[in-house]
Amino acid sequence: MTIYNYTAIKDGSNEIVKGKVEAEDLREARAQVRALGFTPTNLTEEQSAKKEKAKKPGKMPKLGLAEQIDFTSTLQILAAAGIPIIESLLFIENDAAKLKIRQAATELRRQIMNGGTFAGTVAKYPEQFGQVYIGLCKAGEDSGELEKTLDRLLELLTKQAAIRSKVMGTLMYPIFVVVLAAFIVVVMLVFVFPVFKEMFDSMGMQLPWITRVLMEMGIWLKKNWYTIPIGVVAIIALVDFLFRWKPSRWRIDDFVLKVPVLTDLIQYSNFANFISVMQVAYDAGVPILECLFLSNLTLTNHTLGTRVEEATEKVQQGQHLSAALRSTRTMPKMILFMIATGEQSGRLGDMLGQAVSYIDKQLDTIIDIMTKMIEPIMLIVIGAIVLVLAAALYLPLFASYMGM
Repeated sequence: MTIYNYTAIKDGSNEIVKGKVEAEDLREARAQVRALGFTPTNLTEEQSAKKEKAKKPGKMPKLGLAEQIDFTSTLQILAAAGIPIIESLLFIENDAAKLKIRQAATELRRQIMNGGTFAGTVAKYPEQFGQVYIGLCKAGEDSGELEKTLDRLLELLTKQAAIRSKVMGTLMYPIFVVVLAAFIVVVMLVFVFPVFKEMFDSMGMQLPWITRVLMEMGIWLKKNWYTIPIGVVAIIALVDFLFRWKPSRWRIDDFVLKVPVLTDLIQYSNFANFISVMQVAYDAGVPILECLFLSNLTLTNHTLGTRVEEATEKVQQGQHLSAALRSTRTMPKMILFMIATGEQSGRLGDMLGQAVSYIDKQLDTIIDIMTKMIEPIMLIVIGAIVLVLAAALYLPLFASYMGM
């Protein structure tokens, strides 16, 4: 006979009970626990349990936005069905499609069974879930509305994914065109211009400066072809460095807010997440200062984040939220008007919801305008490149015909 340690949930309640049973195997042990009126969630042999305690806490993989949405969606559905959190995590651990989600559920369930709370356990993994997720889970658990908070979190994460998809979709087209143009230029310089050089040399004529420059570039690149992949990697590394190094990133963040159309895209995409988090946190009963702190974590633009931090300090000193945000001179006036109206009427949560809808519409409009503007600009860029390459090839031919 083997002694098994069990952790179970008492039928008819969410009470967690622990104990020991003696059985021939794991199946018999599970049957004995069920006979006691408990639903078993974990069964381990006495010796295995000691080994488990000696293990270090397991690591949890970092969850991306899509994985957080899948995890939260499943958890919210099970919570709405009245299934206890441990059983919900056990279901995700066994049946989730992605390995990262199963690993996260395993670690969360293990720690909760050792006496932790859901919000307290999630709080141990800020890199995996983020401070906003942690703060809202804590607010929901403290208020006894974790199920509603999970629903709000799911809506928030879905909205963030939609905004990210819109912005990335807008930027992907010009990036693709620029990469394609660069590829065409390299192909022309390396394979086409050197072929024409022999013909031009046989003609014995003075080539235009633009033809000479492009010819020399093409010949050099053909001899030193290895510099092309090195150059591509170097450019990508430089761009990545500029966006990661704080001083350069801050300068870029400040610069994009001065570009006429781009500034609207940056502001509305940042404040869409900002207002959405504020609405969810406020509806969950989070104090307004903590709402501002959590919302500020979503701002990816350093300049906007710094100004909102200054506004948070003013609110802490007793200033109204709308007046403090107006002093930043970055938030759209209509949103400020809605927040001020919500403060005066005592319906701040409702007005924040209206502000979210307004920002979504404005963001769609801005993206449509940018898409329409990008297309002719890209055509002009491609046309200019083609014109330069064609001029470099055909000017010598035209000059030879004129000289005949």
